[in-house]
Amino acid sequence: MGTASNLIIRYAVGMRTITATEASRRFSDLLDAVEAGESVTVTRGNRPIAEIRPARRHTGRDLRTALADIPPPDERFVADVSAAMAAVGQEVPDPWGGA
Repeated sequence: MGTASNLIIRYAVGMRTITATEASRRFSDLLDAVEAGESVTVTRGNRPIAEIRPARRHTGRDLRTALADIPPPDERFVADVSAAMAAVGQEVPDPWGGA
């Protein structure tokens, strides 16, 4: 297998383009290019089918932002979680123990 730089890709407006057949044949190279920061459009029959780009890395800040508008748990929720934890922690007798 070659490196990402050996991947046959045509350039479109602002994004690299590759056929679905070539993407299939050189998938590892395609992933290398995306990991290096490239965004790639995959085409079939000269029509864009998919866009592959680097995955967004999530951080603790993203989680805090997502939870910012959610109210804190109420007393009922705390009681329900406590009851569930107590039930999970209880020893359940083996139904087959006497068999």
